[in-house]
Amino acid sequence: MLASAVAPLAAQGAFDHDYRGYAALLQEHVRGDRVDYRSLQADRGSLEAVVGVFDRVSESDVQAWTRPQQIAFWINAYNVFTLDAIVDHYPIRGSWFSLQPRNSIRQIDGVWTSLTWRAAGRAVTLDDIEHRILRPVFREPLVHFAINCASVSCPPLAADPYRGADLEAQLEAAARRFLASPLGLTVRGATLSVSSIFKWYGEDFVERYAGSGTAARPATEQAILGVVARFGPGEARAVAARADARVRYLRYDWLLNDVHAR
Repeated sequence: MLASAVAPLAAQGAFDHDYRGYAALLQEHVRGDRVDYRSLQADRGSLEAVVGVFDRVSESDVQAWTRPQQIAFWINAYNVFTLDAIVDHYPIRGSWFSLQPRNSIRQIDGVWTSLTWRAAGRAVTLDDIEHRILRPVFREPLVHFAINCASVSCPPLAADPYRGADLEAQLEAAARRFLASPLGLTVRGATLSVSSIFKWYGEDFVERYAGSGTAARPATEQAILGVVARFGPGEARAVAARADARVRYLRYDWLLNDVHAR
C-alpha cells in the first residue's frame, strides 16, 4: 500500500514535503514511545519505498528549498535510515562479550560511521547527517529532540514526519514532550537531572539559550537551564530560575526502543 502511495510522486517529478508515505509507515508501526520493529520488518517493502524517496531529489534541489524544508528533510532522512538499519539487523542479539545492552543499536558495526544510504544525490552516513549537515550547517539545537537513535533514552520517534511548514512548532513540541518524560528530565529539590544528550551536545544550545539561564556558571549549564526554563514542565521551570539550581545528568539507556523489549 505504501509503495503505491509513493510511486505517483516520482511520476509527477515533485517532492512530497508532506512525506505521506513516511507518515503512513509511522502510523502503522510506531506505538507510543516505542517502535514495532517486528511488524516493520514484515512491511520491508514499504520501508524501502520510503528510504528511496530521499534520493529522488538532487543536492541542488534541496538547497533551493526553504531552511525549514531542508532541516525537515534531513531529520526525516536520519530517522528513516535508522529504522532501515535496525530492520536490516533485527532481531539484534549481541554476544555476551559485546557492548551492553545486547539488544541495542550499538551492536550494529559502523551503524553511524560506515553504513551509507542515498540522499539528495549522494551517499551519506548517519554521522554525516547529524554532525556534518544538521549541527554545523543549520545550527538548530532543537534537532536533538527530533532525531532518534532507536534507544530507550533517546527522544522518542515522532509519530508524524517533520514538515517545513510546521517545523518550529514540531521541534518545540518535541522538546516539551521529552523534558516532560523522566528519561529527559527529573527534579529533586534544587537538582535538575537531564538527559546525557545535554552532556554530549550542550554547546549546541549555548548560542540561543545561555542568555536565559542563571548567570555565574558555565555557559553549557546556563544553556541547559535556559532550555528547561523554556520547554520544561512547571516545577522544573521554577527550579531552573533558582540561583542554587544544580544540573546533573541521567544515565543513558541504550536498550532498543522495541515494543517487544519492554
